[in-house]
Amino acid sequence: METQRVGTTLKSASEQAAAMIAAMPVQPKSIRCPICRWQGLSYAELIDHYAAEHPGIVAPVVVTLNVNGKMCTLIIEPHLTLKQVLQFHLGLIGAKQMCDRGACGSCTVIMDGKATLSCNILAAECEGKVIQTVEGIAVIPKWKPLIDAYCKWDAMQCGYCTPGFLVAAKVLLDRNPNPTENEINEALSGNICICGTQPRHSQAITEAVRVMAEGGAFNA
Repeated sequence: METQRVGTTLKSASEQAAAMIAAMPVQPKSIRCPICRWQGLSYAELIDHYAAEHPGIVAPVVVTLNVNGKMCTLIIEPHLTLKQVLQFHLGLIGAKQMCDRGACGSCTVIMDGKATLSCNILAAECEGKVIQTVEGIAVIPKWKPLIDAYCKWDAMQCGYCTPGFLVAAKVLLDRNPNPTENEINEALSGNICICGTQPRHSQAITEAVRVMAEGGAFNA
């Protein structure tokens, strides 16, 4: 997540992330059928519509997700992955879809403190879980040195995989504030960069560790 120019104003990564989180809906914006675009006033009407017009098809479900500290109640199709819901229902574009097979790590989020592949889990299974995305990390001042170090060491080229690496790095540093290079590489082994920046990640994380330690970030 890099600085972006909007009009004549430069918005930092944390400002962009804060805006995305603020825009996340806490209630459904509208109640509509994803099959025929029928619209109604309540979830009960939607269920009745499915029974009358789409018998035998599984109806959408209501889920409440705790994402980046915000409780969001959504009406979603039960087959949607967490990755799809984060992007298309909540407007969070940090977690990326690349392989869609759980092999590249680009869609990594944190769930109950653990790195989780959001393309590999249904959103309906995530109710009651505490979910944090790269946007949620970017708004916490403690983690700014990690983002800054990634920029300084050019630990990205296209940047598509970078959010997944940052999320995995945060999970590592939460449990081990002073990892060795081998421990960093092992923690990031589930993330793949097809641009070839893999060696830069350990350099960036090592510098972030030093800066954060000097600033007392790990005691914050």
